[in-house]
Amino acid sequence: MADRQPTVLEPSVLEYRVDTGDGSRYLEPAVETMPRDELEALQQKRILELVPEAYAQSGFYRDLWSAAGVDPGAVRTLADFRRLIPTFTKKEVQAYRERTGDPFAGMLFVPPAGLTSIMSTSGTTGDPEPIPEIWDAYPPLQLCSARDLWEIGLRPGDKVLVSAGSFRGFYDTFYHGMGLVPIFVDTWIGKGREIVEALLRFRPAYLQLMMPTVLELERLEGTYDVRDALSSLKGASFAGQPLGRALAEKVRDDWGVEMFTYSSAGDTGTCWECREHDGYHLWEDLVLAESLEPGGEGAVAAGAVGELVATDLDNRAAPLIRYRSGDLVRLGTQPCGCGRTHARMWVVGRRGDETTVAGTPVVLSEVWAAVESLPETKDGMFQIIRESATVDRLRLRVGYEPARTADVAELGVRLRHTVLARVGVEPDLDLVTVDDLLSRSSSVAKFPRVVKS
Repeated sequence: MADRQPTVLEPSVLEYRVDTGDGSRYLEPAVETMPRDELEALQQKRILELVPEAYAQSGFYRDLWSAAGVDPGAVRTLADFRRLIPTFTKKEVQAYRERTGDPFAGMLFVPPAGLTSIMSTSGTTGDPEPIPEIWDAYPPLQLCSARDLWEIGLRPGDKVLVSAGSFRGFYDTFYHGMGLVPIFVDTWIGKGREIVEALLRFRPAYLQLMMPTVLELERLEGTYDVRDALSSLKGASFAGQPLGRALAEKVRDDWGVEMFTYSSAGDTGTCWECREHDGYHLWEDLVLAESLEPGGEGAVAAGAVGELVATDLDNRAAPLIRYRSGDLVRLGTQPCGCGRTHARMWVVGRRGDETTVAGTPVVLSEVWAAVESLPETKDGMFQIIRESATVDRLRLRVGYEPARTADVAELGVRLRHTVLARVGVEPDLDLVTVDDLLSRSSSVAKFPRVVKS
């Protein structure tokens, strides 16, 4: 039987055809290395098409903009768009849904019968939000990742392990569109042994790692040669909360895996590291990214920390238009060492994650550094427990590894002193096993660092 040639989605869905012969580092060279002036012209063209359509089709935007006194016809440039169109938050979307009973919160541009699928956000920082999709007309959220997977080195015919996820979209059609061979294995919490067995059996070129997966693989090192099991990978992706120094070094140095971290582009898609590992690439033909004063409307200077505000440029199902993500980032437009010209983003944290304890500001990075400095808690698994951003006491729930811990009470004494020395505040500690801590997480993909209980 003749070898089956990889199939490729039609350009109406993916704007490229996979080229198997030129050895290019870029999947879409003309787009990925587009000069900045051409990128901005493309963004303006798409914005000027988007604004009148949003006003005509979306009850949410019509109400929001009318309340702000916006005349869509007055938006004739990108500068007009940034000056006139108001920003909004997830709370406003949720309020519209509660007020109207519309599950799509007035954001749909099409009748619900026109949708091909409905996925959702992960729900780590709140209730999951639906992501309506139209596969045969507008690229769903995950399709923007094709350029990034190509940068990792994936090519038609490569095998990939497919996570059994329930959010962010179905990846089977996407992988087939790249000519990849998906292998369906449950890679979520508690499936470390199954993952290793699948790696050894199928020798895939790629899989997605999550925090729980890394911890489970670490525990299996006495049973399996984890480095050998991972040796077929061209790279692995990682998303959610950062791994922390110790676990990142474990993956990179002990297991020999090049890990490509990615993040959310304000729920309009994703943004990934390239092989330079110097910031996340925002695909600016697909998203217009702004960095504004946290909670304010003024733009911050290039390279300064601001809140990511994102606008869908390729979505006509239910686009986000000047959506305040809550992510604190630095944006830069200087060309990357990889040759790509699109903006890069460096994530600093989340708005509201800073906690003031009896007048002393406490940031996650300092708590993290203290927790991972001890061998029993080097995985950096902890949560700040609080009802509000201002509290009298710093309550920490910290996960420890039983195999590394001889005396939990003694660990508590050392950890209390370590946090006090690093952060300047003595914590109230709740020490639990890492497994127990993971089981309390509201999301299988991300580990929330700030919780209410």
